[in-house]
Amino acid sequence: MRNRRNTIGLNWFSIVVILVAIALLMVELIAFSRSRITYPLGLRIGGVPVGNLNRQASAEKLLEVYNQPIELHYNNEAIHLNPATVGFELNLESMLAAADLTRTGGPFWSEFWDYLWASQSNPRQVPLDANFSESQLRTYLSEEISPRYDLAAIPPRPIAGSVDYAPGVPGTTVDIDIAIFQIENALKSPNKRLVTLTLGNTTAGRPSFQNLEILLKQTVDLAGYDGIAGTYLLDLQTGAELHFAYQQGIDLSISPDVPFSAISTIKIPIMISTYRRLGDPPAEEAINLLSGMITASGNDPADWVMEQFIDEIRGPLEVTSDMQALGLENTFLAGYFRLGSPLLARYETPANSRIDVDTDLDPYNQTTLSDMGTLLSDLYQCEQYGGGALVAVFPNEITQSECRDMVTFLTRNDTPFLIEAGTPEGTRIAHKHGWASDNTGAIRTMGDAGIVYTPSGDYVLVFYFYHPVQIIWDPVSTLIGDLSRAIYNYYNLP
Repeated sequence: MRNRRNTIGLNWFSIVVILVAIALLMVELIAFSRSRITYPLGLRIGGVPVGNLNRQASAEKLLEVYNQPIELHYNNEAIHLNPATVGFELNLESMLAAADLTRTGGPFWSEFWDYLWASQSNPRQVPLDANFSESQLRTYLSEEISPRYDLAAIPPRPIAGSVDYAPGVPGTTVDIDIAIFQIENALKSPNKRLVTLTLGNTTAGRPSFQNLEILLKQTVDLAGYDGIAGTYLLDLQTGAELHFAYQQGIDLSISPDVPFSAISTIKIPIMISTYRRLGDPPAEEAINLLSGMITASGNDPADWVMEQFIDEIRGPLEVTSDMQALGLENTFLAGYFRLGSPLLARYETPANSRIDVDTDLDPYNQTTLSDMGTLLSDLYQCEQYGGGALVAVFPNEITQSECRDMVTFLTRNDTPFLIEAGTPEGTRIAHKHGWASDNTGAIRTMGDAGIVYTPSGDYVLVFYFYHPVQIIWDPVSTLIGDLSRAIYNYYNLP
């Protein structure tokens, strides 16, 4: 009887234990089933933690995080970029579908067993799946950011009352290609939403020739010079010209150009005509005479070289013919330099036919700013490249080697005034200068014409100044030096 009671008690106990176990199992099963409604702890979608969140809450959290504006820093300015502005979109469905697999992708009972034994592995992380429009971002940067925040470079500016320039101020511009890379990374980061934009420096180019012309005329005005100031500048890199004849605040017409007595600058055409007729190698006597004509500005060597190597009688006219062949219709030499030499011809040119301007022209030699500048440009093209009008008009008669020799002669005309006075010591200048006095000894015309070689660009520079009464040497030569320095400084800015 007692054994039977024990057996019944044991049975009831077993039933209770089983029922309790079943109840606990059901509780755990329900808890496990509920846990499969939310994402597992530790799961991140696109770097955003979504553990214990359901699908809807996870989507909302992702949108909240990735719709935060990107903060752009441009120097001290903060700019907020709405991701939608550049077409940023999350591919929510694809990311949530991948996340769903972390909670429902495995066998139910196998995962339940792991759940019971707390042996669940860390969930696989879901990478970000998002798109943006690079073209929209580029447009935003180029049309919204750059115009508003970029700083334009300020070019060097003339210092008032001088021919020197104050240094320019660099500008800044956003580096758009780097910015696109930076912003893309920020758009795809849940927490690194700040971008310090990479900026580049910009420098302004030279001021315009128009600004330089204003400076040169102001310099003439400040010097108080009341005669005709003629200036011709040719940029040998770009072909740009600056050309004016100016008197007491008034621009004289340069069409046709203003004529001037050519004075000793006519020796440049004589040298070119002589080299056209020299053999290779040139006669030593010719070289000696050319040296005396250019470096010592001798008139006798000029006459002798024309008589011996061009034409004893018609030498000056042959020089004129060569200049006309080059298209220089306002440049001529009508007689020898020695006193009493006859005038071999009278030349009427577009320049000296003008009746609106009087520069007391010498009937023996005349030229214009543009003619002399063009001739020096032709010499430069021949010297540097073996081309240009000299080689084209006189093929096999003028060579690049001869042009280099001619330029060398002109560089030996070493003077401490006029064009050279406005350049640093050691600057290479190939030039010829001169002036003419009347029978009272008063200088009426002064000029200097040359090629200036500088680190930042070579140029042709021609000055002819005329005064109806007298050019006072010191102030006018100083003025020409100042004009030369203004132009040199323009090409070689601080």
